[in-house]
Amino acid sequence: MINKGLSRLGIGFLYLLSLLPFWMLYLISDLLFVIIYYLIGYRRKVVQENLANSFPERSEQEQRDIERKFYHYLCDLMVETVKMITISQKAVAKRLSSPNGQLMFDYFAEGRSVIGAVGHYCNWEMGNLGLSAYFNATLLVVYKPLSNKVFDDFFIKVRSRFGSILIAMKNTTRAMVRHKDDVTLSLLVADQTPAKHEAFYFTEFLDQQTAFFLGIEKLAKLTDQVVVFCDVKRLKRGYYEYTFIPITENPKQTAEYEITNNYIKCLEEMIRRTPQYWLWSHRRWKFKPEDKRK
Repeated sequence: MINKGLSRLGIGFLYLLSLLPFWMLYLISDLLFVIIYYLIGYRRKVVQENLANSFPERSEQEQRDIERKFYHYLCDLMVETVKMITISQKAVAKRLSSPNGQLMFDYFAEGRSVIGAVGHYCNWEMGNLGLSAYFNATLLVVYKPLSNKVFDDFFIKVRSRFGSILIAMKNTTRAMVRHKDDVTLSLLVADQTPAKHEAFYFTEFLDQQTAFFLGIEKLAKLTDQVVVFCDVKRLKRGYYEYTFIPITENPKQTAEYEITNNYIKCLEEMIRRTPQYWLWSHRRWKFKPEDKRK
C-alpha cells in the first residue's frame, strides 16, 4: 500500500510538471544535465565503454563530445516525455513532420498494413503520439511492461491518449493476427538486447558482434505486411522529422535475415550520422556469441 501511495504521489508530481511550458521544462533539463552528468555520473562508465567499442576510429575527445551531447539530450528526452502526459494532439502534430509521409498514406489507401521498425533513437514516445495523430490507420505500439503496476497502467493511458493500442511484447503475434483485417501501422522497437536464451542471431553492428531480435522479420512474413524503417532527425529542441524508408513490400519473398539485416543497416547509418540521440546508457552488449555457445 505504501509503494502504491508513493507511486501515485509521483504520478501526481509528473502531471503537474507536465503542465509547464516547454521553455521552462528545458530550463529544468539544463539543470538536470549538470546533476546527472557532472555530479551523479549516471552510468558514465557504461556510456564510455559503449562509445569506445562502437567508434574505435574516433579520438577520445570526439567520444567525450558525443558522451556530453548524449547526456544533454537524455535530459531533454526526460522532460519531453513528461510533457507527453498533457500535450494536446494539435501541439504534438506541429512538432513532428515527414517529407515523405504520403508514402504511408498510399500504402494505407491500398489496404496494406505497415510494420514501422524503430529504434531507441530521438524521442520515440513523442513519435508514438505524433504518428497516431498524423495517420489514418490503427496504430499498434508494442511495449515492454514496467515492473511497477501503478506506473505501467499510467503510462499505458498516456501512450494511448490519441488512439494508439498498446500491446505487451509477449502478446505481439496474437494481437497482430487479431487485427489482420484492419489497416494498421505497428511500431516495433527492435534494438533491445534479447535475453540470452532468445539470442539466436548475431551480426556486426557498430563494430561489434551484436544479438538482435528476429521479431520484425517473423511478424512481417506471418502477416505479409510492408516493413519500413523510421529514420528520425532532430530539427531542434522538441521538433522531429520522420522519413520512412521501405525495407520490403513483399516480406514472404525475402531471404532469411534479409529484413533484419536491412533494418540493422538503416539503424546504424542513422546512429552514425548523429550518434548522441541513441540510448547509449543501455547495456546493449551484455554477452557475445561465445557466451551464448557456453
